[in-house]
Amino acid sequence: MSGAGEPACWWQARRGVRRVNIRGVLTAGVAAVLGLALAGRPAGAQTPGENWIGTWTAAPQPVWNADFPVAWTLPRNLWNQTIRQVAHVSIGGSRVRIVLSNQFGAQPLVIGAAHVARAGSGSAIVAGSDRALTFGGATSVSIPPGAPAISDPVDLDVPPLGDIAVSLFLPETTPVATAHWEGVQTAYISEPGNHVGDAEIKPQTTMRSRAFLSGIMVPAPADAQAVVTFGDSITDGANSTPDANRRWPDMLAARLQKTGNVHLAVLNEAISGERVLRDRMGVNALAAFDSEVLSQPRVHTVVLMMGINDIGWPQSALAPHEPVPSADDVIAGYKQLIARAHLHGLRIIGATLTPFDDAFKGLPFEGYFTEAKEARRQAINQFIRSGAFDGVIDFDAVVRDPANPRTIQSRFDSGDHLHPNDAGYAAMADAVDLNMLTGRQ
Repeated sequence: MSGAGEPACWWQARRGVRRVNIRGVLTAGVAAVLGLALAGRPAGAQTPGENWIGTWTAAPQPVWNADFPVAWTLPRNLWNQTIRQVAHVSIGGSRVRIVLSNQFGAQPLVIGAAHVARAGSGSAIVAGSDRALTFGGATSVSIPPGAPAISDPVDLDVPPLGDIAVSLFLPETTPVATAHWEGVQTAYISEPGNHVGDAEIKPQTTMRSRAFLSGIMVPAPADAQAVVTFGDSITDGANSTPDANRRWPDMLAARLQKTGNVHLAVLNEAISGERVLRDRMGVNALAAFDSEVLSQPRVHTVVLMMGINDIGWPQSALAPHEPVPSADDVIAGYKQLIARAHLHGLRIIGATLTPFDDAFKGLPFEGYFTEAKEARRQAINQFIRSGAFDGVIDFDAVVRDPANPRTIQSRFDSGDHLHPNDAGYAAMADAVDLNMLTGRQ
């Protein structure tokens, strides 16, 4: 359903076409101007009728307080530095624009310059692919607290499943207040100066998180649609091989391309640690659903895999004083998300919670698993399989050990008994019935 659920916050991406009124003006000078306009378009101009769709996303997160036992691994601030980030897109296009976010900033986010290019090896970009970006025609932009900014379009061949490098110059002291912690991709932070156009950045430091970059968009073909994967660290790709794009949504996007579904984008809006009912590492799902799912243009289907942190965190070092919610509490949250998806014409697919027996055993977060929590997981999965969703992906059945269904198979276990490894994520991607995503059921 083209455009289903497309809210007003994306209308700017679909406008910007200048209309020239030439009624009654027939001079040779105007004719010459029209001839020049038809001969080519200026950089950043939008083609009449051009629509856009996301090909990659990273959900913004706030900085958490020092009392949380998971370390914040990003710099607290950047100043007079360039950060180059690499993103693995799902669908391709001949033009591109980026989305930046200052969602959790307390002051304006000043971007002194921004470039986009095809990513090469490490911090390098592909020769001849570097493009300067503008925002409303300006080479710099100041983004107010809480706001996003969408760049003007620029011509660049973006291949399906390609890697795109986005370079941002931060001229002022810039708190890293809006980020995506579980990047699983190396970002390169330069020595002082504007290095957005450098063929390769010699980093002062690196990190495996995202800062300020929340989306990449390409022109939307008439049949283009988006699938949003809405989940926690298991969907975010925790413990997968860095810089290898082995998250299960990445491999799902590859399957779609190989099966001819070349205009079906996969947008990963997972946040490591996200919960249905409470904030901490990210905003709770009920609060984030509008910005992370409904705001995406042409979204057609959302895949929900979330809830294991709701039951696992409480009474462990992650949330020692929180009560463990009941299965009914989590299910009530699911029902709200189902209702809201349907109100916007979206299909919502439920993915079962995977086994977590012995999760973090012997580690500081031991207590994440208990027998009572396992009973809650089973009750939640029973609801997911009950028919309340528009479809079910039974990830539990895919990765569990047949001899002990409460545990993940050893060949799929990354080592913490909660997160799959690359093989486990691949098995999850392979288990998705593509007909549920394409509407051909």
